Amino acid sequence: MTDTPLKLGFIGLGIMGAPMCGHLIAAGHQLFVHTRGKVAPAIAQSSATQCTTARGVAERADIVFLMLPDTPDVEKVLFGAGGVAEGLKNGSGKIVVDMSSISPVATKDFARRIEALGARYLDAPVSGGEVGAKNATLSIMVGGPDAVFERVKPLFEKMGKNITLVGGNGDGQTAKVANQIIVALNIEAVAEALLFASRAGADPARVREALLGGFASSKILEVHAERMIKRTFDPGFRIALHQKDLNLALSAAKELGVALPNTAGAQQLFSACVAHGGAGWDHSGMVRALETMANFEVGQKA
Repeated sequence: MTDTPLKLGFIGLGIMGAPMCGHLIAAGHQLFVHTRGKVAPAIAQSSATQCTTARGVAERADIVFLMLPDTPDVEKVLFGAGGVAEGLKNGSGKIVVDMSSISPVATKDFARRIEALGARYLDAPVSGGEVGAKNATLSIMVGGPDAVFERVKPLFEKMGKNITLVGGNGDGQTAKVANQIIVALNIEAVAEALLFASRAGADPARVREALLGGFASSKILEVHAERMIKRTFDPGFRIALHQKDLNLALSAAKELGVALPNTAGAQQLFSACVAHGGAGWDHSGMVRALETMANFEVGQKA
């Protein structure tokens, strides 16, 4: 499949979407793209064809990828005026692949509505942030029919490394929500540990180095702890987006009758950051909420 150039669509060319789309272009496929904001120079200067509407993308492409911020954005792009659904009306056999992180419940509804038009649907949210998108090392959690997954898998392999079919439509999004719970709680744990070590008078950079060799080692300790120490909070993944994902977790947990107390606590720390103007900070910036409570900053001299 990958030896033959395909007609692909990509909608949503933000921090994550632009490099993901770039990997598909580099693989030799014909791309039709659409995005709400300015098209990234790397895409604008490539062979990709820019379309004025999502409908235009769907009319031209056999497989359409979405990478959008939230559930309402996906719904609007799919079913709003000039949306993907309008371009699928005579496109039996086309595939829509939503790589956004959105509601599992809404995803199941979207899949049913797209399939009613004669197309197929995969939910395929990703983990790995901007670094993973640029390096094509994303983890991709997929929900949908086996045969459709196998058809799209070679394209996923151009964007990621750990690619798993979790189950039916919606299960990919459920896995992503679970991922975001784990990531948020790990960020909180690393932030608390560095704040504690720094306030006790230890060098947080050396503490991080020591912990990387032990059982506490994690990707969060490797990447996000360094951001906390170096005070580099430009977003790889914005707090506002992680807040959205934890809202999905907490609302679903309420429906399921499941208590997620530490997830709720992490969400409150994100909310504290947003209250201080941090919606656009990288999610490692959660440490700032803890620092405010402690009146002490990681790296500050005790």
